[in-house]
Amino acid sequence: MSAPASNLTIDADRLWSSIIETARFGGTEKGGVRRLTLSEEDRQVRDWFRAACEAAGCTVSVDGLGNMFALRPGKDMTKLPLGIGSHLDTQPTGGKFDGILGVMAALEVVRTLNDAGIETEAPICVCNWTNEEGSRFAPAMMGSAGYVADLPVSDILARTDAEGISVGAALDAIGYRGPEEVGARKFSGFLELHIEQGPILEAEGLPIGVVEHGQGIIWYDGRISGFESHTGSTPMHLRKDALAALSEIVLAIEGLAKAHGPNAVGSVGEAVIARPSRNVIPGEIAFSGEFRTPDAAILDALDKALQTQVKEIAARRKVDIRLDTIWRKEPTHFDPAMTGAIAAAADRLGLPHRPIVSGAGHDSFHLATVVPTAMIFVPCKDGVSHNELESAKPEECAAGANVLLHAVLAVAGGGA
Repeated sequence: MSAPASNLTIDADRLWSSIIETARFGGTEKGGVRRLTLSEEDRQVRDWFRAACEAAGCTVSVDGLGNMFALRPGKDMTKLPLGIGSHLDTQPTGGKFDGILGVMAALEVVRTLNDAGIETEAPICVCNWTNEEGSRFAPAMMGSAGYVADLPVSDILARTDAEGISVGAALDAIGYRGPEEVGARKFSGFLELHIEQGPILEAEGLPIGVVEHGQGIIWYDGRISGFESHTGSTPMHLRKDALAALSEIVLAIEGLAKAHGPNAVGSVGEAVIARPSRNVIPGEIAFSGEFRTPDAAILDALDKALQTQVKEIAARRKVDIRLDTIWRKEPTHFDPAMTGAIAAAADRLGLPHRPIVSGAGHDSFHLATVVPTAMIFVPCKDGVSHNELESAKPEECAAGANVLLHAVLAVAGGGA
């Protein structure tokens, strides 16, 4: 006999144990996780995830980009499944919660429904998307981008990391280039639980954020070519200093983001001097850059202004600057019915909540272009993420998982 769905809650201890258990795959001395996508550590956590989902009665399949799908049958198998989940890869100095919470909570929803003997009307599919972080292969959210055909699969498979290893070779190396055609699996909708990766919920003492919008993103790859010469014998006015030019670009990106604030941010996250030496003026530098804003018009303005300033810097400093836009994702607007289901679930559980904008990118941004999608945020300590100090409380994780559970019951049809 099934338990009533109205007062159903997840097993908070089991959810927390799953989070801690998966943190050992790539665990660091500082308590974080280094689990780069398609690495040996990623293979280990993927194997764990597959076994856990199969033990929960799901059928697991993998597509040609390594995206993993664990299907729990519903009463009506003619209905498209509701997708839930996130990602298991991390930053080089990542934490235990970014992405992982969403996958573990989705698995916990399935386990809870099993324990209660509840069969939803529509099937449920727990998802682990490949290379959400974009720290080994660019761009980020690569698996979901391929799924929605935002990027050609052949292009994704050919992308290489810093060592020249392609996505395709890395998939083969860990045995996760699956037989399922990318994009063949269809969903009726998608729900993703995630830590906020920002300070708002914690500062306001709120347990739940209902994500209504996601920021648009532009990623750049740049290269500056100046001239290497002796630091002691080259007069200042004759230098073609690539690093000095980069410093102006860094400040230009910062200044433009501030000028379009408070709803815009920008940064340079990587810079590599070719053949560096303390007594050689840098002659060649590769760098990355980005802007983010929830306003498409501001995104356009930022891009145009940066390109103009880069040309001026190059001409004045007599260096060549190449600035390539390698990825652009338009601002995301989540489905009102799905965000409504999340808010209603939080109300049902007596959990205060607020609408919120996601500053970080997520797989749900891509999914939202093809199916009704929404996200749930829970607080993280001091808003810190992409850091080994990333932390969330067990009760915060449980609250988000319970909201996910009841939103799933409402959308997939789980009874009253």
